[in-house]
Amino acid sequence: MGRRRKNRTHLKGGVASAPGSAEGTPKSFVIKHGQVGNSLAQLVRDFRKVMEPNTASRLRERARNKLRDFLTMAPALGVTHLLAFTLTDVAPSMRIVRLSAGPTLSFRIERYSLMKDIVNASRRARSMSSVEYLSPPLLVLAAFPPPGPTTPPHLTLMMKTFQSLFPPLAPQTLSLSSARRVVLVHYNADRGTVDFRHYLITVKPYGVSKRIRRILEGAPAKGSASTPTAAAAPGHAHAATLDLGNEKDVADFLLRKRGEPGPSSDGYESAASSASSAGGDDGDAISLADDYVGRNNKRGQKRAVKLDEVGPRMELRLIKVVEGVPGREGGVLYHEFVKKSKAEAKAQKAEHAAKEKLRKQRKEEQEQNVKRKKAAQDAEKKGKKSGDDGEAEEDGSENEDGAEDEEMASAGEEDISDEDAGDDEGAWDDDEMISEGEGEDEESDSDEEVSRPPPKKFKTKSKR
Repeated sequence: MGRRRKNRTHLKGGVASAPGSAEGTPKSFVIKHGQVGNSLAQLVRDFRKVMEPNTASRLRERARNKLRDFLTMAPALGVTHLLAFTLTDVAPSMRIVRLSAGPTLSFRIERYSLMKDIVNASRRARSMSSVEYLSPPLLVLAAFPPPGPTTPPHLTLMMKTFQSLFPPLAPQTLSLSSARRVVLVHYNADRGTVDFRHYLITVKPYGVSKRIRRILEGAPAKGSASTPTAAAAPGHAHAATLDLGNEKDVADFLLRKRGEPGPSSDGYESAASSASSAGGDDGDAISLADDYVGRNNKRGQKRAVKLDEVGPRMELRLIKVVEGVPGREGGVLYHEFVKKSKAEAKAQKAEHAAKEKLRKQRKEEQEQNVKRKKAAQDAEKKGKKSGDDGEAEEDGSENEDGAEDEEMASAGEEDISDEDAGDDEGAWDDDEMISEGEGEDEESDSDEEVSRPPPKKFKTKSKR
């Protein structure tokens, strides 16, 4: 039985389920380049989670891989952006390369925090599952100056570069349940840096205090009096219910004043936790336009929308903007520290144009050399083939000559045998005496006939 051939792909995201929907969607490679530490390698993995599902989340870099390898492989896979993290002597850096013609933006990472750092520092840590990463995040660009004649061109280019990293937003076709994450890119004009944040969208009941929400949602409260029931087994339906055994009445839990201690010394609700309650600010309340994930989040319900930061967090400073891609750089469009005059910029542009012309000329010469060598190899193969045909024809002519000689020899023998048959037309006489001379002659003739070697068989080369 033949081996079963694998004919399915296991891709994550919308490419496997809806192949036509992936057209025009930006795809990215997030890699680390050169020798980096463990923290920067973890930052690369965290940033891949931000870019999911339109990125190679399980891409592995090898020590012998060069940046040119990824640039060569990316167009065949439909990759539109390359984000390369590396470690320099000054600080970590990140390059955003727009494939396949550029430009290339180089950022210095002033400060960064990993996902695990954000979760450990948060008081209300959210557990992230793989469901949140099945849809791309929503991009929010904040505090960028509007494009105009007075706006520096590098800021407009930087804003468009971040905007091109993520799929465009289509409110007419966007499903509300697919909006699970938000990426915030905020420009800080005072420091000249860009703040990068990653949030998770959470929807909570509106107009309900945190204590009532804990009872409705089944979330365990903090403190000994509100911990889950110890007798409940793991995975049991009542494992998330509140333990109010120390309370005389449920009103003691619901109507206790803010900050007032309960049966335990910690109390039920602090001033900081009450400030984060969903029942006070009308600006956070919205009416759901469609069903959303979560309990009782139905269409038309009034809910409060919150953003929980999940990381990573970065502060970026734009250092350089170059035309082209690494290895084929063009002119420098912007540099943070190096300023050139118009004459120097013109000379640099002419130099890059000369280099590009030389590169194209060398490429054409290489193509011509490849064609010439290929033509020479084809001619050599044809010459060998014609030589083999000539040898086969010569062997065929020799076979024909040998066949004619054999035919002539056989014809001579037939003539001789016919003459002998004419002489000995009478019957064989058993009483006839044979003389010794005649017997010896006949024996010698017979010996010569026996010792005569057989005719050689000529080998012919047959074409297969």
